This record gives sequence, structure tokens and C-alpha cells, in this order.
Amino acid sequence: MNATTDLSASTGPRGPLPPSSDDSDYVVELSGVTKEYPGGVAALRGVDLRVARAELLAIVGPSGSGKSTLLHIVGTLDRPTAGAVTIAGHDIATLTDRQLSALRAQHIGFVFQSFHLVPGVSAQDNVAEGLLYSGLPRAERRRRAADALARVGLADRMAHRPHELSGGQKQRVAIARAVVGDPDLLLADEPTGALDSASGEAVMALLHDLNEEGATIAVITHDSEIAAELPRQVRIRDGQVVADEGCAADGPGAGSRPAPDARSAER
Repeated sequence: MNATTDLSASTGPRGPLPPSSDDSDYVVELSGVTKEYPGGVAALRGVDLRVARAELLAIVGPSGSGKSTLLHIVGTLDRPTAGAVTIAGHDIATLTDRQLSALRAQHIGFVFQSFHLVPGVSAQDNVAEGLLYSGLPRAERRRRAADALARVGLADRMAHRPHELSGGQKQRVAIARAVVGDPDLLLADEPTGALDSASGEAVMALLHDLNEEGATIAVITHDSEIAAELPRQVRIRDGQVVADEGCAADGPGAGSRPAPDARSAER
């Protein structure tokens, strides 16, 4: 994904969203999701996945496994070829592209490996950009950005520009931007990939802290060690969920979750 795509995904224009079916305990519900590309290439094949509110999980797999395509589908950056996708109570098949942009802006936060901060702009204004299409006055956007930076431990770095920050601090600014609008879902794509081990550990500790405050977070990674630190690991290979281990701390569906093939075998 390029920087333009990433930023537009997280800060797309608001639009008229129909009422959501907000009675569900799940932020993400995928049923039989398949994604095929021209030439018969299937990036996803019959994926079933549910993510409970306030859950922290890893979606883990090697390069080419389909995890990036799954990120695109869950993040409403792409539509499936077949299957049903419901995000924050909205069936994406019923939404226009403009409404999907509104869904991303209002309900999904994105964090990426390469930060995608605006050069020459302060940390506070980079975070405030996450509210650009919220309709809030600039002063209120900056106030909320200051609160978000304090939340990630950067209250003393609000005026710093990206070139004045360490890699770990840049990623914390990116996380603050992703959560400033209190989204229903935070998608973190290889959030430690560009960091040294100490900075990476600090970022993962921050994600744990945000989850303890009630944030729903999915970490997309190829790193099995990072995945093992999280309460639930959804393992992807060849476009399928091959294992689903662990459980949400407080959410529904607690306990070990066998992969779909295992459930079929049990029946």
C-alpha cells in the first residue's frame, strides 16, 4: 500500500451512513469471504472471522498468505468477490464507495509500518489530521489531538516535527492519530516492522494499554513472536484461516477457537 492510499483510508470524507445494527457483540464479522483476482488467483478462500469488542488479536501469516488482502477487506479498502462482511454493524455490500469512506473515517483507525506522517508538520497537527473530515472546528481538533498525544505518552512532544522524533515516537504519533476519533476498530499493519526491538516492545506495550482501556485492536504481522504476545492468534496460510488460537479477555466466544476445517472435522 502506498502513503496516499493509507492516509485517505483513515481520513476519508464523512458521508451519510445508514443506521448500524449495533446490537452485535462483534466489531468484525466475516462469513465465507473469498477474494479472487483476474487470472483465477484466489487471495482469500472462504474465510470466517469474528472479532469481539475490546478484543486484542494478531492476524499472522507469511508473505503471500493473504493477510494483507484480509486487512484490505476488514478495513473496507476492498470488497470481497463472495461472502459477507459486516464492520461496526454495517453490511459493506449495502454501502456505496462514499459511504465506505465515511465508515473508515468514523469507525476504523489505521496504523502502518512506515508511519505516513506529514513532513514539516508538528505531531499535534499530524494527529489532528485524523479528524480532518469530522466537521469539528480546528481548535477542537487540535485539543483532541493534544489529549491523544498525552494518551500515548507524548504530551511533551506535541510541537516536534517528524524529523525531530525517534522511530518509536513517530509510531506513537501515528497511533495517536489512529485513535483520536475513538474508532470501533484499530488495524495495525506490521506496527513494529520499522523499529528496533526496544521501540517495538514499547509500541506493543502501548497497544496492550489501549486495549485495556477498551480499544478493539487487530495486529497484522508476519512475526510469530509478536503474535504470541497477544491473547488471540488467527493464522492465515494460502488464503485460509488454518488456526485460531486463544480468546478475547472479556468478549464473547471465549476459549479456544478451532479453525473452520477443524470444526468441520469435528462434525
